[in-house]
Amino acid sequence: MNDLLNFLSENLNLIYILIFAIFIGVELIKNVPSVLHTPLMSGANALSGVVIVGAILVMLEAQTILALVLGFIAVVFGIINVVFISGESKTAS
Repeated sequence: MNDLLNFLSENLNLIYILIFAIFIGVELIKNVPSVLHTPLMSGANALSGVVIVGAILVMLEAQTILALVLGFIAVVFGIINVVFISGESKTAS
């Protein structure tokens, strides 16, 4: 627990930047016009595809169980993003 508190206190500025970036990202995404929605989603799907391929490559070269687990989690999240999140946005518009 002390290690976590030390990490947080040493990186407080980075945590503030992360929180600020999250708020800005939410506001930007919320205000995207519907004309730009489809091109932005296709770009997001392409990035998710790159994440999936990269995670599979990490899993193939994994030397530790941690790398294998993180690669698996990245593959699962990438597939969820491509299949479910993109499917939702297509039916919503």
